[in-house]
Amino acid sequence: MRLLPFSTPRLRALTLGVTAALLSLPAVAANQAPTVHVASGTLSGLHDAHSGLDEFKGIPYAAPPVGSLRWKAPQPVHAWQGVRAADHFGPRCMQRAVFSDMVFRSDGMSEDCLYLNVWAPAHTHGKKLPVLVYFYGGGFIAGDGSEPRYDGASLAQKGIVTVTVNYRLGVFGFLALPALAAESPHHATGNYGLLDQNAAMRWVKRNIAAFGGDPSKVTIGGESAGSMSVSAQMASPLSKGLMARAIGESGAVLGNLKPRPRKQAEAQGKTFEHQVGVHSLAQLRAMDASALLKATGAKDAPPFDPTIDGYFLPESPKAIYRAGKQAHIPLLVGSNSQEGYYGALLNGKAVTPANYRAAMEQRMGKHAAEALKLYPGNDAKQIEASGSALVGDQFIAFATWRWMHLQHQTGQAPVYYYYFDKARPAKRDGSAGPDWGAVHSGEIEYALGNLDGNHVFAWTDTDRNVSKTMEGYWANFIKTGNPNGDSLPHWPATAKSQGGLLRQVIGAHTHTRVDHDAPRYEFLERIAPDAHL
Repeated sequence: MRLLPFSTPRLRALTLGVTAALLSLPAVAANQAPTVHVASGTLSGLHDAHSGLDEFKGIPYAAPPVGSLRWKAPQPVHAWQGVRAADHFGPRCMQRAVFSDMVFRSDGMSEDCLYLNVWAPAHTHGKKLPVLVYFYGGGFIAGDGSEPRYDGASLAQKGIVTVTVNYRLGVFGFLALPALAAESPHHATGNYGLLDQNAAMRWVKRNIAAFGGDPSKVTIGGESAGSMSVSAQMASPLSKGLMARAIGESGAVLGNLKPRPRKQAEAQGKTFEHQVGVHSLAQLRAMDASALLKATGAKDAPPFDPTIDGYFLPESPKAIYRAGKQAHIPLLVGSNSQEGYYGALLNGKAVTPANYRAAMEQRMGKHAAEALKLYPGNDAKQIEASGSALVGDQFIAFATWRWMHLQHQTGQAPVYYYYFDKARPAKRDGSAGPDWGAVHSGEIEYALGNLDGNHVFAWTDTDRNVSKTMEGYWANFIKTGNPNGDSLPHWPATAKSQGGLLRQVIGAHTHTRVDHDAPRYEFLERIAPDAHL
């Protein structure tokens, strides 16, 4: 075969034609970063050829809350020129290292932390996929959207645009002061972290279509303080219309976790101002962020958490839910089988009925006899179960139940109530065996499909099957407002049955049961002013 010289017109024309054809094809995903256009400019992300996902990390959704913007409601993000790289997580918000199970992939720590992250199936332009916006836990003092347990890739592979959000924490997110209320156009103070979440939800409403998401099909979800945040967003008039459904994993701003009255929050803020030795808001804003953060770790430092501020929360969440003023959207909510541990009740003493009774008398005071009927302890096994139940109820399960119960009563939408009971397996390094129940936060990796992102535990086939079931429920609910789907055990909406409420037990043997724990929670609510809650 005779080769034609490259300079022949015929080959030159053929070469140009092939080149033009190649240029007209979509860019090879592995070699070109995906781009999207949002209201503030163009973003360039990352493409994962293995998962088929586009990832955009460190997207600013509000202006940096620094300088004069410290302790102000989030302000609009400034537009940028050209293409902004969204290829790594932004900084985590200011926080002390208080939780050993938190693993961060963030770009350091800073007050400039109002960023979110998006995982989306590739080539979804023009599609209208359901969206999950997830808020991290951490007691409103720690956490970050970069944590591997919140990674959005697994749900995104199921056709869901997944978003994690950073919001201000501790003193930076929840300081309340009369001077802050005086300068506020709404005469409100505190709740800046919750307002950050609201701003992120508004950003999603405006921009998520660029990632293939449907702004009318947004589910907000979270765990612990993130779950409390979801209950607060549902209660706030500022967030109505920004979400279509909600997921709450262990926590609510109700019951013993209700927000502080504004006067109390402002008094605590003044106490903190005195403790750090300043005499004006200007001086407080001028303080170094690290110094402020360090001061919150003092033994006598006041708490910094949500407030009934008259704006984001015009009244108590209890009053809002009781009156049916909250968002009327489907809710998937529940808690875990070991939210607390009996050892915290016995304080190192032997597991005996006498020691248990003494501990209950100390903790419950004049209500001890009634408490012992609801949380009996006649032998070691019963003490371990009842003691753990009481500690877990008083910590977070009671508040979660109160949210479920009020939404079921007045929410005008289905509620799906769960009880997660899969204990995590032994640790890979052999340092600890499995827990007897599902500890607080232990469900996150199962629900979001992120077992492989946690290298501490030796996950088993049973764990993977439980995760497949739980993530399947979550994905179906995000898509339709109903967790049920093919190959999953049927999960009925909460309804009265046999003197209790239907509740789904999710674990190695997922099934529906009738929950009869309401008397425990009604008791705790009734005695709250007297007991050490």
